[in-house]
Amino acid sequence: MGNKKLAGHTFLATLGKKRLRPGGKVATDWLIKKGHFSKEKKVLEVACNMCTTSIELAKIYHCHIEGVDLNNKALEQGRKNVAKHHLEKYIHLTQANAAKLPFEDNSFDIILNEAMLTMLPIAMKEKVLQEYYRVLKPNGILLTHDIAIVNRPLKEQVITELSNAINVKVTPLTTEHWYQLYQSAGFSTIESHTGTLSLMSPPGMIRDEGFVGTLNIIKNALKPANRPMFFRMFKTMRKHKNNMNYIVHAVRK
Repeated sequence: MGNKKLAGHTFLATLGKKRLRPGGKVATDWLIKKGHFSKEKKVLEVACNMCTTSIELAKIYHCHIEGVDLNNKALEQGRKNVAKHHLEKYIHLTQANAAKLPFEDNSFDIILNEAMLTMLPIAMKEKVLQEYYRVLKPNGILLTHDIAIVNRPLKEQVITELSNAINVKVTPLTTEHWYQLYQSAGFSTIESHTGTLSLMSPPGMIRDEGFVGTLNIIKNALKPANRPMFFRMFKTMRKHKNNMNYIVHAVRK
């Protein structure tokens, strides 16, 4: 069946891409700086995928991290990665749905959620943000990483073409719509930052994956089974690179 129906981020992971976030390392680093991580902090990473970020956080800050994801395959890989780095006492993984988190109210100092809210329909985004608000401690911080539409007149076209390219019906929002969403979920002090998508741009890939990693991804992308989807994604991202940005938010309860 080839890769016709794989979701874009899953497809990129099969090519060997390790950072599957719109703004790559630069955007994630902005969030980490805003989070003020330390070993006293209880952290929840939603949609932790293969645990790339959780592993880095546990190594540097020795904080306790609960990681949740809906995708069992990604979690299996995450468990292997955690074990490989001997971080089992810091990182605990559970399969769970972001709209119904298996945690008590006021449990976490920090929630990190990258490259997931964009994928959800708006009503679901609202539901998930209410859950984040519920499980965060008072004054806790939510850190998110998504896609913002910056060319408003082309909004519908961007959404349709991006959804078709990555096989997921996505709902990126304009910057002001994102802001309203956090506000109506009850969050205060909403800080955000935007920048160029690095997911598939050659300089962004080299920055995120290193030179050898990038060559390896491209080698895999050029295999006949992978080529059509890779080029569809690449062309769509390039075509709309000035119409959408990554957006990161740091918002407090």
